[in-house]
Amino acid sequence: MTATAERDYILGTHDDEVARLGVQHRVWRPRMLDAWRRARFTTGQTILDVGCGPGYAALDLAEIVNRVIAVDRSQRFLDALRARDVPQIETVEIDLDEDELPALDADGAWARWVFAFVKRPRDLVARVRRALKPGGVFVVHEYVDYRAWRVSPRSVEHEEFVDVVMKSWRAAGGEPDIGLDLPRWFEELGFEIRSLLPIVDAIRPNDFAWQWPHSFMESGIRRLVELGHISPERASATAQAFTATEANPTALMITPVVLEIIAVRR
Repeated sequence: MTATAERDYILGTHDDEVARLGVQHRVWRPRMLDAWRRARFTTGQTILDVGCGPGYAALDLAEIVNRVIAVDRSQRFLDALRARDVPQIETVEIDLDEDELPALDADGAWARWVFAFVKRPRDLVARVRRALKPGGVFVVHEYVDYRAWRVSPRSVEHEEFVDVVMKSWRAAGGEPDIGLDLPRWFEELGFEIRSLLPIVDAIRPNDFAWQWPHSFMESGIRRLVELGHISPERASATAQAFTATEANPTALMITPVVLEIIAVRR
């Protein structure tokens, strides 16, 4: 399948990215489930999964609610989800930058690291609102300070890598720190903010959560070379520096700051 037919993402939709998203989901799953509990996602509801990717969150939603509408632009991601053949999940292939969301009167919606990658994020907030019934709850996890991703001992290579990642997302029309803008847009567009929660971890190489940035470094370095954002030589130096960090049991990582938003449609 060609990238054009596939409607690729800046991070790709290849097998490595599908696997990385699985690791990421396992690390973030407890916080996701806790947010859904506080949003009162429950049996009998219809929930919209905005930018569902390969469907890891949609599968969890299907165990909680009656109907999941999983939307994404990637045919490859949606095919991976369809292969699971879960009756409660309906998949819809749409471009979140361009297309209207299904008319649902949904009870709730969920999005994680989607708004950072679309070109018209404020417009997407408005379209999600139209897909929700009054009182519908929208739960979002988005970065609010990506540059907070640091390691100790300090690593010039790591900090350069973070800078290049942010530049590559912006070059593709996204915004890594989109969480700074979302609460204001939510209120302007007819949501009431129920809660705002910053999420950041200080982790060691032996913490399970370390597998999230580890998997991103592995696939992200290769992807940046593929897209021409860094040279193979610089990629090798970055990978070696990160390997050295991981080998140090006293190393410390501060993760990118994520903002959890729970908002209610007025």
